Amino acid sequence: MRLMFLRSAGLVGLAILACAGPVAAQGIEFGPGGIRVDPGFDRRDRRPPRFDGISEREAVRIARRRGVDDVERVRETPRGFVVSGTDRYGDEIRVVVSRDGEVIDVR
Repeated sequence: MRLMFLRSAGLVGLAILACAGPVAAQGIEFGPGGIRVDPGFDRRDRRPPRFDGISEREAVRIARRRGVDDVERVRETPRGFVVSGTDRYGDEIRVVVSRDGEVIDVR
């Protein structure tokens, strides 16, 4: 009698674990901030993350790394951002940064 109870309790436990497995699944997100584990992953209501590209502030930061010392103007274009200003010698400089953070042109 006791052995029968233990067997049925074991089967019920296995059934609960089999049902709880997909609910406890984890997902992995890839985005501009890197890779992270998403503990609340659920495939049914999962939409792909939207990536609009870098911000104006990030474009200025990238342009400063390419020699812009004093930023005078930042203009947004369909391809990305155009950061205009002067370098450390006082010469005019213009850096074109794409939406994904790549430097397209430096003049």
